[in-house]
Amino acid sequence: MGTSELLWNGLAAILTLAIFSFLYRDNPFYKFAERLVAGVSAGYWTMLLYHTSFTDKVIVPIFQQNEWWYIIPSILGLMMWTRFSRKWSWLSRISLAFYIGISAGVALPISMYASIYKQLEASMVPIAFDMAGINSVLVTIGLICSLAYFFFSKEHSGLFGKVSRVGIYTLMIGFGAGFGLTVMGRISLFIDRVLFLKDYILALFGA
Repeated sequence: MGTSELLWNGLAAILTLAIFSFLYRDNPFYKFAERLVAGVSAGYWTMLLYHTSFTDKVIVPIFQQNEWWYIIPSILGLMMWTRFSRKWSWLSRISLAFYIGISAGVALPISMYASIYKQLEASMVPIAFDMAGINSVLVTIGLICSLAYFFFSKEHSGLFGKVSRVGIYTLMIGFGAGFGLTVMGRISLFIDRVLFLKDYILALFGA
């Protein structure tokens, strides 16, 4: 590891320890690292959006490719900044109306396909006498019971109440699995930082 890389990794190690110091209590070291990360992230994403969105979608099409119709979305984008003016803030509503309308038109078919059609397709598979088939049957039963829990036009009593209770258990299992996956993702980030500190110490002082 070269001197320059050693210094940069040292800075990263110090900032990592500053973030970990929040486990003890809130302190100035953690606040400094938190604000530094937020500032660097904001600056990075600003420049990234400038080079990947503003340059490619505004400067290049209008001034280099002579596609003048790109001026229309550019004007709508500039009108968004009128939100900071009390007198002209109403202009931003026009841009927001275009943005929300177009986003809804694009997102609704995609959401319907991914969240409804694909889910229904996955629950309508042929039944086979193997572990995959048993798993499909259990998923279908859990799906029906979960939908029964959200059927509020009928009192949840008797057989229907028992079915909806199974739906509650199914939902809790799903939420628990999602929470566990989130926790494991955070734990993996923690392990990665710990291994980074260990490797840096070994590189700094030797094995």
